[in-house]
Amino acid sequence: MTLNPQVYIVGAGPGDPDLITVKGQRILQQADVVLYTDSLVNDELIARAGEHATVLQSSGMDLEQMVQLMAASVREGKSVARIHTGDPSMYGAILEQMVLLKQEGIAYEIVPGVSSVFAAAAVLGAELTVPDLTQTVILTRAEGRTPVPEREKLRDLASHHCTVALYLSATLAKKVVREFLEAGWDEDTPVAVVQRATWPDQKILRSTLRNLAEDLRQAGIRMHAMILAGKALDPSLVDRDEHRSKLYDKTFTHGYRKGVAASE
Repeated sequence: MTLNPQVYIVGAGPGDPDLITVKGQRILQQADVVLYTDSLVNDELIARAGEHATVLQSSGMDLEQMVQLMAASVREGKSVARIHTGDPSMYGAILEQMVLLKQEGIAYEIVPGVSSVFAAAAVLGAELTVPDLTQTVILTRAEGRTPVPEREKLRDLASHHCTVALYLSATLAKKVVREFLEAGWDEDTPVAVVQRATWPDQKILRSTLRNLAEDLRQAGIRMHAMILAGKALDPSLVDRDEHRSKLYDKTFTHGYRKGVAASE
């Protein structure tokens, strides 16, 4: 793989440096300039950059400074790896970078990564779409200083009673609980919180809507946390053989297998 002189917007994954994609790691190792979100991306991953690379932290830069640096590097014939935490498409603030890069005439490519929602589900041992319970996952955030559109208020989204994944919401637990309850959720609905999923210091918290705010307070969880709520987060599901899919049902016929009668 030979890198073009352009910007590669790469998802680093949730924390564990081995959870970057193969393509993402190749870009990181070959890029001439590596610009990374140093407050969120694991330094062990960035250490895999090539010895020839100029490695820069973005936490002290504003949008225009970042884009000007990337654009100037590309004009010098260099490849730039812009490393984001998780998957760039989820709360990655990449659109504003792409807008300015396009205005500068700079080519870019997005390389997906493992989002914290899926890392959290993995460390919890949870399936988010359980047959007969829910087949839908809503990815959203509670409204704080940054507003959400009126049609996307949490209580309205929660009215679907599916699995809900909340980014950037740990400090708004009381508001989250109130909106779920207003949407008709039971106070005993299972909730799981994973802070810094897949990092060595990750924390896992099992709770319910009734206890969520107090449990978060006692655990000291305020940042870098994924909140997952819904019946699919019930840890006892793995002890009960109640929710089987059609995919592996021996009586179910599909394009690759003919089902057999239940009595056979």
